Amino acid sequence: MKLPVVAFIGLGVMGRSMAGQLLRAGHTVHVHNRTKEKAAPVLEAGAIWHDSVRATAAAADVVVTMLGFPADVEAVYLAPDGLVAHARPGALLIDMTTSSPVLARRIAAAAGQRGLEALDAPVSGGDIGAREARLVIMAGGEPAAFARARPIFDLMGKNIARLGGPGAGQHCKMANQIAVAVGMVSWCEALTYAKRAGLDPAAVHASISGGAAGGWAMTNLAPRALAENYAPGFYVKHILKDMGIALESAAELKLALPGLACAKKLYDQVAARGWEDCGTQALYRLYLSL
Repeated sequence: MKLPVVAFIGLGVMGRSMAGQLLRAGHTVHVHNRTKEKAAPVLEAGAIWHDSVRATAAAADVVVTMLGFPADVEAVYLAPDGLVAHARPGALLIDMTTSSPVLARRIAAAAGQRGLEALDAPVSGGDIGAREARLVIMAGGEPAAFARARPIFDLMGKNIARLGGPGAGQHCKMANQIAVAVGMVSWCEALTYAKRAGLDPAAVHASISGGAAGGWAMTNLAPRALAENYAPGFYVKHILKDMGIALESAAELKLALPGLACAKKLYDQVAARGWEDCGTQALYRLYLSL
């Protein structure tokens, strides 16, 4: 069975690894990124470079995007020289960016008017999940589009689900990010407390991370923070973006989220100190300075 030709737009920390999984599986992969230098690893692995979104879109049966912000998604999909206007007839468009549910529904509607299929399929798992093909993939869109995308998703993730129609994937990702953001506060406060009490935070981490206090961030990000490694697996500026979208969506639902609002204020302080390009574990650095 011939594999579909895939285009991948957005080759940042996670996108490079995700595109690499498709290449290793034998797909022909066409790529575009705002800065070509970041595409070097996938170009060396055999990906085909294009200088524009328009040219990339025209080259593939399936287009996957992994971008930074909703404004980027809107421009890449809905601008006159974007994906919806220039994708091949019948193409499948998959946005794996964490973005706005409202925007996801707009893209799906615009795609449908041109006879295209569209999914919003944000992911969780960070740089480690992308490298190890263990991403959680939360999809929204029509069942037929999800079935068509499933073999591609299987190359990048392990926990894969369709949650509903257009926008449902983004709503699920907002629920994920609410849990992530509030959970980051919990382990940062726990280890800061341990340090202030005169304990070795690393020893406390070893004691509590395997029990009820444990979790993905406690296991994977707390050790980085304790080692003063603030390199990004997931950027502070991106968790701030996600919290903003979640709070806006909650307001539309007439829902108060005080825990998330608190986490947002703390990460605003992290960004104000110039650490927005650090990994989210830089929140621990803020606690140490308070």
